[in-house]
Amino acid sequence: MRTLRTALLTAAAAGLAVTALAQVPAAAAPAPAPAPAPPKFLSAGQLPASLTPWTAGPVRQGVPAEASVCTAGIAPAAGTRHRDFRTELDTGARQTITVAATTDRAKALAAELRSALETCLDRLKEQDPGLEGEAFYQGRVAIEEGAHVYSIDTSYPEVGSTDIGLYSVGRDGTAVTVVEWGQLGELDGAPLEGFKKTTRTAVAKLY
Repeated sequence: MRTLRTALLTAAAAGLAVTALAQVPAAAAPAPAPAPAPPKFLSAGQLPASLTPWTAGPVRQGVPAEASVCTAGIAPAAGTRHRDFRTELDTGARQTITVAATTDRAKALAAELRSALETCLDRLKEQDPGLEGEAFYQGRVAIEEGAHVYSIDTSYPEVGSTDIGLYSVGRDGTAVTVVEWGQLGELDGAPLEGFKKTTRTAVAKLY
């Protein structure tokens, strides 16, 4: 009898142990890491000072339908977004951001964009022999992986029109941004230092 009672008590204890184990919740699978937030764009108030206020358009997916004459066809549509800005005068701006799959691809994209800006005026003159102008490298902005600023001053002497454009290419990790600013006029009237400040802000806001 004592042996039977001991066996029954042992079986009951084992049953309680099994029940207790069944009530312990299984370890939950680790939640997937949240996707990183997309890079942030400039706001209208972060553009160089203008005689009339800047208005920011919506952030749009892909490359602009009316691409830059200097960098058209370089940034891929996938991973690219852009935003246009305007004032009430003949002044406009645009920021384009591309997130590459790897840092190496981002480096290559930034280098290709810089090369396109450096050769832009020569290519424009080949397409339009009546065009005149000057292009300058305006220096490096020390922010994250760096940004580089360019100016392109063009004119049509036959009609007396002049245009000035400021451009920058910057990178932070896998994100590459291009900032463009343009208006009627010449380099002497362009807000070069303000544009460099805008470029610094644009790269700092990426991540």
